[in-house]
Amino acid sequence: MPKKTLDSLTEPMFYVLLAFRGGQMCGIDIAQHIRALTDGRISLGPGTLYTILGKFEDAGFIEEMRIEGRKRTYQITPRGIEAYRAELARLRACVADAEKEGEHA
Repeated sequence: MPKKTLDSLTEPMFYVLLAFRGGQMCGIDIAQHIRALTDGRISLGPGTLYTILGKFEDAGFIEEMRIEGRKRTYQITPRGIEAYRAELARLRACVADAEKEGEHA
């Protein structure tokens, strides 16, 4: 059975939804927020970021709130919050499983 596209999120996708937890944002704000939050570990280029935003808008995870020239501002929807929480729970379960195994590396 093929996996649904957004059943689990990539790391950049997770961080984009996490960024929206702070309120409405445009693409530049999202990229800067993620870069600062991760101390530069994750730096999203425009192609990656806007591909994610398009997928999230199509999936109903975010909605466009405002357009000012080329600047588009989005906010997370209840469905997006649900996806964020589901991914957070999945990641916590992964960490819990790893902790049960202990440090073998």
